[in-house]
Amino acid sequence: MITPMDGSTILLCTDGSDLALGALRQALPLLAPAERTVVLTVTAEEDPTLVAGTGFAAGVISAEQQVELLQRAQRAAEDLLDHTVAELGLTGAETVILGGDAGHAICDLAESLPASIIVLGTRGHGGLRRAVMGSTSDHVVRHAPCPVLVHGGHDERH
Repeated sequence: MITPMDGSTILLCTDGSDLALGALRQALPLLAPAERTVVLTVTAEEDPTLVAGTGFAAGVISAEQQVELLQRAQRAAEDLLDHTVAELGLTGAETVILGGDAGHAICDLAESLPASIIVLGTRGHGGLRRAVMGSTSDHVVRHAPCPVLVHGGHDERH
């Protein structure tokens, strides 16, 4: 069992996938209870070109439609975090929704908390696919200000 330090904070990261939930479910028994547990999800940043256009093309939605899209994304993220907390049986966990690049957002939050450990899953993309798509878990492992526990899931489609 990994024993966090006094005043410890565990940062649990999810994208709402079964793989992420499974990673958190498997990792939690390995960790001693922490003083603070934070569950995080990261949403895509708003795209101003949807309304304003690109300079070569006009926007494709109105400002009101963009506000509605952002509100729906916020509600979906809140539901995702509520579901994750309930599925993991966490009591007293804090939830956080951030926007932007997931790897950067996770590392920035971990530093600001400060987190004692970050827990997240990985899809296990290999080779070319990971090079093209990038890897949130790779970024977090390389840039986190604390230890990172990564659980590699198995995609049954392959």
